[in-house]
Amino acid sequence: MINIGQNIFKVLCILIICFPSPVPCLASGSDSSITTFSTDGAWCWFQDPRSVYIEGKQKQIYAGWVTHDGKLQVGSYNLESKKTVIVTIKENWGADDHNTCSFLVLSDKKIMIFYAQHNQKGLFCRTTFAPEDITKWEEEVTITDSPRVTYSHPVYLEEEKRFYVFWRGESWKPTLSMSEDGKIWSTPEILIQEDSRAAKNIRPYIKITTDSKSTIHFAFTDGHPHNEPMNSIYYLKYEHGIFTHADGKIAGFYGRLPIAPSRSDCIYNGRETGIRAWIWDIALDKSGNPVIAYTRLPSKTDHRYHYACWTGTDWLDTEITSGGKWFPQTPVDKEETEPHYSGGMALDPASPNKIFLSHPVNGIFEIEKWTTTDAGRHWSAQTITAHSGALNVRPVVPRYCPPNMSVVLWMNGSYIHYTDFNTRIKLYIGSD
Repeated sequence: MINIGQNIFKVLCILIICFPSPVPCLASGSDSSITTFSTDGAWCWFQDPRSVYIEGKQKQIYAGWVTHDGKLQVGSYNLESKKTVIVTIKENWGADDHNTCSFLVLSDKKIMIFYAQHNQKGLFCRTTFAPEDITKWEEEVTITDSPRVTYSHPVYLEEEKRFYVFWRGESWKPTLSMSEDGKIWSTPEILIQEDSRAAKNIRPYIKITTDSKSTIHFAFTDGHPHNEPMNSIYYLKYEHGIFTHADGKIAGFYGRLPIAPSRSDCIYNGRETGIRAWIWDIALDKSGNPVIAYTRLPSKTDHRYHYACWTGTDWLDTEITSGGKWFPQTPVDKEETEPHYSGGMALDPASPNKIFLSHPVNGIFEIEKWTTTDAGRHWSAQTITAHSGALNVRPVVPRYCPPNMSVVLWMNGSYIHYTDFNTRIKLYIGSD
């Protein structure tokens, strides 16, 4: 009997070793849910929207990028036929990921794109001839021929019947112009600039979102974290000619620009912590309250992903997870020139309790979807990419996707510098 008991015990041990009980793990996106949108493309993260979803006669995702040899391209992906269409907007536009475009979807589902070259002359826009069709475009419109233009953020406010576009202007400051018809644009004005003379040489970075009806929401920094060791994060809301804090306190007026960061809503104060930050995204929750994603950068090799949301009475700021170090693949024996380039984050505009982020897993930057149900206090994670042979960075969620869709695009490949990259654009489509 003892021998029988010992044998049973041995068998049980073998079964436990061979068939261990399951352990918790990240849910993973299937290979079939990931496709290659473009075999060649890259973008910087300071143009928005870089991708949009339109559901009309077709269900399509649109995005823009710059190729490694300097073409500005726009693509569409049909969710039903799986067909991709890619058109070149500009040849010889410059191999620089800052040179990509942003989108504006008009009420008739025609598409406008806005584009500029990195610190070069001019900001331009074009509109498609037909709704949902990127193969034919109207003539190019010059918004400004000012020098040293970079980035673009277009907005249309239905209640004002007015177009706005924001960019980094000749002064290195966030700059804006408005139009009644999208063809004739007003003289550029500086939007954000500190009052002090010393601050006039710094360059705030800005992210923008809108309800497309009456409000525009801005999240921005003092400047570039490379130059501003106490770089902070600020917020402004625009509505009917008035700029306010999240709680409604007036910060300024459209007729009295620019607005100083010191008069804005300070979300994160780098002067208090001594830790610099950089902005990544802004979106609106179901109540129209702002949600902001940004990085804190305790060191060049320690990037922290943060989530700040307006609760209705105050800002709740929590850390999501570590972002690792910079993602550019620094050449051997070279010092990294952009050590604050994180893998990146993108809020889901339809459900900003979801965020797609890139951080290193086993030495490779991978894409994950993180979800919170309590304003960022706790998070659950889902793997989108795993065991990749190349880095996956700078996720983008198309604007105007329905809440039940889970869509993200990102750059996959090799990246040394914003002028030296060989990346493709990947697309994940899932459901919640």
